[in-house]
Amino acid sequence: MFWSFQPVKPCYPKLMQSMDKVFFDNWESIWRTLIISVLAYVSLVLILRISGKRTLSKMNAYDLFVTVALGSTLSTVLLNKDVALADGVLTFVLLIFLQYMLTYFSVRSRKINNLVKSTPSLLVYKGRMLKDALMRERIAEDEVYASLRENGYADLQQIDAVVLETDGGLTVIAQVDDMENPVMSDVKKPAH
Repeated sequence: MFWSFQPVKPCYPKLMQSMDKVFFDNWESIWRTLIISVLAYVSLVLILRISGKRTLSKMNAYDLFVTVALGSTLSTVLLNKDVALADGVLTFVLLIFLQYMLTYFSVRSRKINNLVKSTPSLLVYKGRMLKDALMRERIAEDEVYASLRENGYADLQQIDAVVLETDGGLTVIAQVDDMENPVMSDVKKPAH
């Protein structure tokens, strides 16, 4: 016979050994997590307070990136024993400094601002969905309707514009008399 039945050795002892550390490893690990958590949290709060309100804003994709990176760094510092608190605090400072420099130069240079930020896009104009703009921006009509409802509108004909902002939010505007006014001048309009 080419095959034979071989009894399987039970792997329960190994499994039970690895399961022991699921709920509790040791007191040193608990104390490290407690101390590092408090110190990292306080460090991050102080650095954010010094850096200003803009650091955690959601004005563009880079702002979101920094917010996510800060959270990821904090969790790594808290849970990874191979990452020292000083490394984490240095990473916080570097991320916030780079964000500060990017926003500093983007406010002072139109070229850098255009490189960093996307352009708001017009999705609805004078009660009519702009299908090409919706397709280009990958926005479903249902999302526009949801935004209208959130803003208290029951009919597309009640509004003059819906703009997809640089942060991904939808702005509903009831009345637009002039598309060239300063508020609407940088909005990407449909090609006629």
